[in-house]
Amino acid sequence: MKIVVRPINASAFAPFGQVLESPGEANRLDHAAAAANLRGQAKINVCVVRALPLALPHKITDMERHAFSSQAFFPLNVERYLVMVAPSADDDAPDMTGLRAFSVAGHQAINYDAGTWHHPLATIGGPGEFAVLMWEDGGDRDTDWSKVSKDVTVVLE
Repeated sequence: MKIVVRPINASAFAPFGQVLESPGEANRLDHAAAAANLRGQAKINVCVVRALPLALPHKITDMERHAFSSQAFFPLNVERYLVMVAPSADDDAPDMTGLRAFSVAGHQAINYDAGTWHHPLATIGGPGEFAVLMWEDGGDRDTDWSKVSKDVTVVLE
């Protein structure tokens, strides 16, 4: 299966989370994302990460999710990055037939809804730095991993 990377837009990404963009002339946009912590004992983790570029085409082998926390990525120094998301299948694994791949500009942030299957963060072209916000309790379920059994390749056209 071949998935083509498309530019991100709010409506296409809506089943998986929110795209955060400049409020423009409004000066402020409140409640721009659905920040979710589904475990009372979890603490907020704001970290800074460096992501490396992914060579495309790319065969997807692993997906991850944070079942109890939303996860937001705020680009600090990046030109373009790649977001790959999939819905859950009936067996709670990622449904790779529903995989979507998006190119995101360096001035746009994204917020995954809690439980959204996604590929680990990667950039397009060169490395980049991001601030990340999520809730963690240090347990095994902070991040769920799933091996991808289907042959799924993401391409940039």
